[in-house]
Amino acid sequence: MPLTTQEIVNKLWNLCNVLRDDGITYHQYLNELTFILFLKMAEETDYNNKLPEGYRWVDLKQKEGIELSTFYRKLLLHLGTESTGKIQKIYNNAQTSIQEPANLRKIIKHIDELDWFEAKDEGLGEMYEGLLEKNASEKKSGAGQYFTPRPLINVMVRLMNPKVGERLNDPACGTYGFMIAAHHHILNNNDIYNLTEAENKHLQTEQYSGCELVGDTHRLAMMNAFLHGMGGNIALGDSLSSFGENIKNKDLVLANPPFGTKKGGDRPTRTDLVYPTSNKQLNFLQSIYRSLHTRGGARAAVVLPDNVLFEDGDGQNVRKDLMDKCNLHTILRLPTGIFYAAGVKTNVLFFDRGTTDKSNTKAVWFYDMRTNMPKFGKRTPFTESYFTDFEKAYNANDRAEVKNERWSCITREEITKKNDSLDLGLIADDSITKAEDIGEPIDIAKEALTELTSITKELNAIIKALN
Repeated sequence: MPLTTQEIVNKLWNLCNVLRDDGITYHQYLNELTFILFLKMAEETDYNNKLPEGYRWVDLKQKEGIELSTFYRKLLLHLGTESTGKIQKIYNNAQTSIQEPANLRKIIKHIDELDWFEAKDEGLGEMYEGLLEKNASEKKSGAGQYFTPRPLINVMVRLMNPKVGERLNDPACGTYGFMIAAHHHILNNNDIYNLTEAENKHLQTEQYSGCELVGDTHRLAMMNAFLHGMGGNIALGDSLSSFGENIKNKDLVLANPPFGTKKGGDRPTRTDLVYPTSNKQLNFLQSIYRSLHTRGGARAAVVLPDNVLFEDGDGQNVRKDLMDKCNLHTILRLPTGIFYAAGVKTNVLFFDRGTTDKSNTKAVWFYDMRTNMPKFGKRTPFTESYFTDFEKAYNANDRAEVKNERWSCITREEITKKNDSLDLGLIADDSITKAEDIGEPIDIAKEALTELTSITKELNAIIKALN
């Protein structure tokens, strides 16, 4: 019986246990798996002719023992230095951490024995994203910072509604999740077979772009794009350096920039930011709204932590500049616990770039998705269903007609009186606790009671035996 995509993901992920003796981390394993999987996927997708002869899947799987280890290292070096295009980018600076030839052989054998027919039918990209999600949810991997929860990505993409012919960008693209979701949205909402030759070419070469600073993560993004049949227009670099000054004339930016301050407290090296600061999120926010064109219709949805909403000094200046240059029409106050870094409080800022640089924001609508929400985790997964009321409010023809306690509007004048703070829109009391929200605490209490009963029985048995 053919394996489902999820079953293949689980099998591939469990192979990590083979490498424990080599001291390989989860993140190293995903890179290692990418090197090997690319060769297999090239064979499965007729991409083999792009690989140099002698450095293909068939050549790798024939080797054994020390010869296999030696050849594998030679293959990584050759593909990283002698290849071009996406192959060179995926194998750039590729090194193996696998010391034991038998472990390498075992991984190759398991991958070769999998039935890829069903996975190809469901989509190899879905399989790879499943691996990325596994890596992000594994706390020891430390990869959660590069992975935005898919329900949040899907909602942001749906509300921004990317269209064929637009130029999309993510200046801190991680594993390319936003651009891939945007690609799915465009494919699902357009008759691709009726596109003109120019539209098709744009879709393949210019529609999507991204930038990623971390080499290993850039590799994963390139592999993700490849398996989704997308052009790999993903730069390896720093959007906050002079390189980022070339990211401009965009129709849509979707992003979840990294949180924190620049290493050593340094300011960005790009020269076009009006308020350069050591706060990376403020720099990213400036770079994002500067990258949007001023012809009308350019827009962005960006995940940012709470401090961006209330920080004084440069924070206040950036918020004023944002509200002047853009119509900051909506802020979604996200619940805690949806990112793999525990306790991080985040928001999504939705804004449209104005055709002028002054007085574009007249009022900001806030949606409180934080107060009295469930504690998200394995027991209570974070799903798109939690966004239903927000999406209705966001898309309402007349937002003022929406009857929802979580939905509120604050004028630009009121915001000015609060020193341009945007740390607003949260409900102050517990007036909207829903019945389903208290389900999890009850379940936890039941589990605790069952466990306590079991422990009590064990203790009584021990006492009885001692007597």
